[in-house]
Formats: sequence, structure tokens, C-alpha cells
Amino acid sequence: MNKVAAKKNKQLKPNTAPWRFYVVAAVIVLVYGVIAARSAYIQVIEPDMLKKQGDRRSKRIASLNVQRGSIVDRNGDELAVSVPVETVWADPKIVMENNGLAMEKHWQALADVLGKDVNEVTARIVKNPNKRFLYVERQVSPAMAEYIKQLKIPGIHLRKESKRFYPAGEISAHVVGFTNVDDKGIEGIERVYDDKLTGTSGSKRFRKDAKGRKIEILSVEEATPPQDVALSIDQRIQALAYKELKGAVRAFKATSGSVVVVNVHTGDILALANSPSFNPNNRKNTAIHRFRNRAITDVYEPGSTMKPLSMLTALEFGSAEQSTVIDTGPGWMRLGGRRVSDPINRGKLSLQDILVTSSNMGTTKLALSVPKEFLLDRFFDAGFGEDTGTGLIGETMGMMSSRSRWSQYELATLSWGYGLAISPLQLARFYATLANGGVKIPLRIMKSDALPQGERVFGEEQAKYIVSLLEGVVTEGGASRAAVDGYRVGGKTGTAIKAVPGGYGNDYVGLFAGVAPISNPELAVVVVINEPGGDLYHGGEIAAPVFSRVMQGALQVLNVEPDAHTRIVEANKGEGDNNA
Repeated sequence: MNKVAAKKNKQLKPNTAPWRFYVVAAVIVLVYGVIAARSAYIQVIEPDMLKKQGDRRSKRIASLNVQRGSIVDRNGDELAVSVPVETVWADPKIVMENNGLAMEKHWQALADVLGKDVNEVTARIVKNPNKRFLYVERQVSPAMAEYIKQLKIPGIHLRKESKRFYPAGEISAHVVGFTNVDDKGIEGIERVYDDKLTGTSGSKRFRKDAKGRKIEILSVEEATPPQDVALSIDQRIQALAYKELKGAVRAFKATSGSVVVVNVHTGDILALANSPSFNPNNRKNTAIHRFRNRAITDVYEPGSTMKPLSMLTALEFGSAEQSTVIDTGPGWMRLGGRRVSDPINRGKLSLQDILVTSSNMGTTKLALSVPKEFLLDRFFDAGFGEDTGTGLIGETMGMMSSRSRWSQYELATLSWGYGLAISPLQLARFYATLANGGVKIPLRIMKSDALPQGERVFGEEQAKYIVSLLEGVVTEGGASRAAVDGYRVGGKTGTAIKAVPGGYGNDYVGLFAGVAPISNPELAVVVVINEPGGDLYHGGEIAAPVFSRVMQGALQVLNVEPDAHTRIVEANKGEGDNNA
């Protein structure tokens, strides 16, 4: 009986195959192995991936922008400032997800306030449905921004920016320059000192939670504040110079014109005006050539304004003295088959007479009385063929040939201002050098209290003597329109025919360059009127009157004391009136 039961129990025992156990165990081991391997891979071999994914969801960077620095004149008057504006931008993905385009009236209102076509605005959204950023309009006013905000169009946002504003407008446009829509300087001082004016934006890195709340500040990079730029320009003199120049260009139907005012002792440029100008606050439809700062970029043959330099050269070499008399008869001569002449036979002329009558014959004989190398060196010493030191972008060095072969006729024409081309700024520096007793100093557009390092290029006695002769050009010669009430002034007219390919054309340039007050020179002023269109074209007719008004206004603005002998004459005149 027991044997039967044992046999029956043996038959009821489950018959489990061993391989099943091993399969299950292997699967379990494999699963845990994969999990362990994946964990090791993520945590040991390449842990950065999850960190990046987490950071993309929680880390944010807020930019700490800084406004552009201001540009001011020497007295602190603002020439360029930044004003707050806002930029309108769109998130097309949000617009499409929220069916924002269905708000047709709102989009029409947005287009109207921006002055755009509504179909063009919405078409950009439709064409880029997955983009997260599109500019709609840059730099809108705060009032417009508030109106757009009230429209509450899904996906339309505002971002704070700044816009450049130029209070002086066209008066100082060529000096100050302007920025583009991204506040990057592209012309004038804005471009030259862009890094200084811009500064460096800062940033704040922080972590946020799922609800967008800041939960951790990771790091803060402080912004570097921009610096203001102070110019040597005196806006009062700049405004006066531009007003007079603009009136002259219009009155004489000229193509363009320039005025430069320089302090002869410091090299400070007090005014640098050009006409025609442009409005830097609204440059739409403005011809590109109007952006050119003609006072530093354009070159002209200076004509008779070079005769004082030729005379100074003869005095320095010793081939002429202050008492020298030059026989200019019969009023003409031939040099290498070319004719040099005066309008009439003026006979024997003193040095004063040569400048007063602007004698080509007298100047030529003085120039040919010195060695060629000495004459050419004097022109280079005067600063022709080099920049003036302002550092302004686009400044020309002019055209002054250093070739070894010069004919006598070429030297003759050089002596009265042909065969070289210089900018109005270079001409101003030469006359400032004369007024400074022969010491050439670099010109500067930036305000500075440091005394400039000058270079003596002419003898003091000879330079001062030439300045005294320039006074006679105004009081006795054809430049009487350059006279200034209450001050002794001196200068030289210039009238040059403009060169064209193959020779000279029919257009003229009228110039006047001078200094004042003669007793103790403070200012040098150069006026250039390019291609006058009327019957008047001589420098003494069109440039000298502008010089007179600009010089008079500048001397009064700077409170420069009138010349001593002028005060005595006026005092004596007053005493005579009282006695009468």
C-alpha cells in the first residue's frame, strides 16, 4: 500500500525543465545589466547630455544692456544722445498655435500704426510658422509701443532698445556722424570712437522653475559703462560757420563749400562745417555723397593762398630780405616755352606789393631764387602730403609730388598754388602754423587740456613778418571784404581753376585763408566755395565775406580782446566827437 502511494506521489510531482530557469535568470541579469550600463554611460562616460537638457529647460541668461555714451562739444552741449525706444518682434510659432492671425482687426491696427501693409506683415508670419523670432519694426516710440501692447496679439512682443538722437541736426552732422539701426557707429566720431561710446553689456545667469520663477542666481557679469566723448568743437562757432557757409553756397549757386576754424596755439578744431549737409535724424532718400566730410576728404589746388609760403621760403633761404624789391616787368616771361604773366605790367614790387597784387611774376621769381629741393622741402614741412593728426576716418593726405624732376615752369606754378592738391583742413593748419610763429602742431578734434607737442618748421621772425604782410592784403588789396570791425585780420585770397582730365575746365574754386587778431593771433579760418555758378567766382568776392562774418562771430564768442591800436583809434574818435 505504501509503495503504491509513493509511486502515485512521484507521478504528481511537476516536471520543470532546467533551461527555463536559466532563461529567466539570464533575462533578469540582462535587464539589470542594461540598466547598470545605461546608468554608467550617463553618469560616467557622457553625463553632459542630461545636464544640457536640464539647463535648456531651467537656465536663462538676462542681458544687462547699456546705453551708448553721449557726444558733447567742448562746453558740454550735447551733440549725440541715446533715447529709449522699443522694438516690435513676433514669435510666429506662438501666433500660429494660438490662431493669432484670426484677429484681423488687430493686425490691421498694428500695420496702420507702423505704416506697413497688413498683408506683408502677416505673410512673413505664414512663411515662417516655426520660427521663434522675427523683427516686425525696429525702434518705435514709447507711445507707439504702448498702443501695440494694448492690442494684445498673441506672439507679438516688445523689447527695449535705444535710438541715437542728434540735437544739432545738420549743423554738426559731418563731424558727429551717425549709427545704424543696431547702434553701431558707421560715420564720423560715432565710428572713430565706437568702442569707447559703446561700452560692454553685462549678463545675469539664473535658474528658473517650471512656473518661470527665479530660484537660483548662477552668476552676474557686470556691464562696463560707456564713456562720453567731448569734442574740441564749439557748437556756437560751428552753428555760425554752417549758417554763413550755407547762405554763401546758396547765394553763389555753388556745388559745395567748407569752413574750418582752428585755435592756432592748441590745434583745437573749433568748427568744421560743410554744405550741403544732411539730417542725421532722418537719412531716408539722402544721397550718399552728402555724407562725405568734404573739409577732410576733398582736395583742391589752393591757388594764391600758397604765395605766402613761397615768399617765406625765399626769406628763409636768404635769397630775399624784407626790403627786397622784385622787378616784374614787362609783366610776363617764358619758362621752357610756357608763359607766366600778370594781368598788367606792375613793374617793381616790394614783398608787400607782391601779396597785395597777388603777382604771379613776383612769386615766381622768388620761388626760382632758391634751390628746387629747398622749395619742395618747405611745402612738405608745411604739412602737405601728410594728415593733420585728427585721426578722423577718411582724412586725405592730399597730393604733393616728391618726384626728382621738376621743370622751372612746374616750380613756378607750384609757387602760386598749382601742381598740388590739399584739403581745407591742411590749409587751415598751414595758416595756423604761420600764426603760431612757425611752429606746426597736430590738429585735434577731441577736447584735451594737455599742451600739444609742436614742431618748429619755419623761423619765428620770418613767419611773423609774413603774417604782418597778410594784414596788408586785407587793408590794401582785393580782400577788403574780409575785414572785421574792431580787429586786425590778415589773409590771402585764392581762385583756382579746377583740373579735368587732360587740362583745366571752366569751373572755379574760391578760397580765403586768414588769421586774427594780427597783434596776437588766436584763430585761423579757411573758407572754400566750390564751383560757384554765378558771375562771381573770385575768392575775394565769394569766400572773403564768409571769412569776415565767421571770424568776427568766433572772436566775440571766445571773448578775444580787440587789437590795441583799434581801441586807441576808436577812443580818439570818441574824444574828437566829444570835443566837437
